[in-house]
Amino acid sequence: MNLQEQIGALETGVDQLNQLIQVTLAPKATATAETASEAAAEVAVGAATSSSEPAEPATPVVGEKPTLGIARPAQNEITMTIGGQTVSLHPEQVGQLIEELANARASMMPEPPGGLPTGWRFVSTKNPVMAAQKQSNGDRLLVLRHTGHGWVPFTFSPEMVVQMYALLTQR
Repeated sequence: MNLQEQIGALETGVDQLNQLIQVTLAPKATATAETASEAAAEVAVGAATSSSEPAEPATPVVGEKPTLGIARPAQNEITMTIGGQTVSLHPEQVGQLIEELANARASMMPEPPGGLPTGWRFVSTKNPVMAAQKQSNGDRLLVLRHTGHGWVPFTFSPEMVVQMYALLTQR
């Protein structure tokens, strides 16, 4: 995805977020649950909490920021509750959400930590499917398929390729 496409995706996400906030803050009589659910399915807001219990719908209070609740009621389902409106996401929608969030996070400050944080939890993918391309400037594009994050692209300069080779082959 080039820079213009990323900017377009971010602008679309901001528009969807604004629509969701308007629906969430509007009186319940004027906002339908269907409209809020469709908007919530495409946008994530605020800080996430994780639980295996279904998200409890919260009653929005005028003037308070909507909160985000995340639950996993089944293996192939995640529910998100934003401002009292709950939507169910299935694997394809979760993948789309991860991609949109990753694209947005890439442009945010501060950047993620340079080292591995203490206590960091992760799922690794053993022997991932990968693809590589040589770029016109000599760089290499390496795309790895992570089971949770999906396709994750990295671009390496020729010098970094040599360093990576040395790192991976050292005993």
